[in-house]
Amino acid sequence: MIDPQVQAVLTAMEQNGIPAVHTLDPNTARQAYLSRKDLVQPDARAVGVVKDMSIETAEHKIPVRYYHPSTSPGQLVLPALVYFHGGGFVIGNIESHDRLCRELCVQANCVVISVDYRLAPEHRYPAAGLDCLAATRWVHSNAAHLGIDPTRIAVGGDSAGGQLAAVTTLALRDDPQLKLAFQLLIYPVTDVLMSSDSIERNGQGYILGKLDLAYFYQHYFENEADKADPMASPLRAPDLSGLPPALVLTAGYDPLHDEGYAYADALSKAGVPTQYICFTRQVHGFILMGKLIDEANFAVSTCALALRRALHQE
Repeated sequence: MIDPQVQAVLTAMEQNGIPAVHTLDPNTARQAYLSRKDLVQPDARAVGVVKDMSIETAEHKIPVRYYHPSTSPGQLVLPALVYFHGGGFVIGNIESHDRLCRELCVQANCVVISVDYRLAPEHRYPAAGLDCLAATRWVHSNAAHLGIDPTRIAVGGDSAGGQLAAVTTLALRDDPQLKLAFQLLIYPVTDVLMSSDSIERNGQGYILGKLDLAYFYQHYFENEADKADPMASPLRAPDLSGLPPALVLTAGYDPLHDEGYAYADALSKAGVPTQYICFTRQVHGFILMGKLIDEANFAVSTCALALRRALHQE
């Protein structure tokens, strides 16, 4: 049975004629995604410090948003979460996920750095992944300035952001200096070849559809062959050993359910300490809908608890 609160959302979307993402051009889809934020997300949590910054790379700037839970950030060195927003590599930004990042900052008592990576189709694979990797390296290199303990840095994200977190851990696995402490993967993309059964089972009628996934991947991947690369589909990596501990969270009515579940199993089989939880009655994207769905707020607190335990050794 689907959560009655989720069913109410689905019914309202149908009654109001909310168009599917795949029927919109990317700019319109981005605007529509942001316009629904106030309707579905809880009020923004007050945070000690929120500051917009940018990371200089050789070719461009990467905007980031810095959250610190303390009103006196210079007096305390905290662990950090580098967060990558969802949106299929095409939509979403630091504004769409601002309230989630605030909650994780306060509830996990950690600094959060939210990364506004480049989006497709203007920037194709692997642009988003390169930005997320560069941002994570920057956070580590500037830990002292940011009030961060460089030995307690986690990465995390939802949906496409979960994929970006997963591939960032793969890219940094053999780095001699930067050892990530944790990965938070919220209904992550792990196989862009769309081979799992849940894509058919949950591919229509549950907010994110099979056609929407194809739309996102078509915009991000210019070459079909790239989809099998482990940096695109981490589930296809030949070796997942040596990665940081993980929490993998899935939703039962999500097209991405099976590949998230499979990735949690693959991590465990590779010897990575992994916790897995499925919100069986939920749909993709529910964690951002705390104004309408009570379990969304419980899911956020679950993620924050996992971060606290991993980063504060609680």
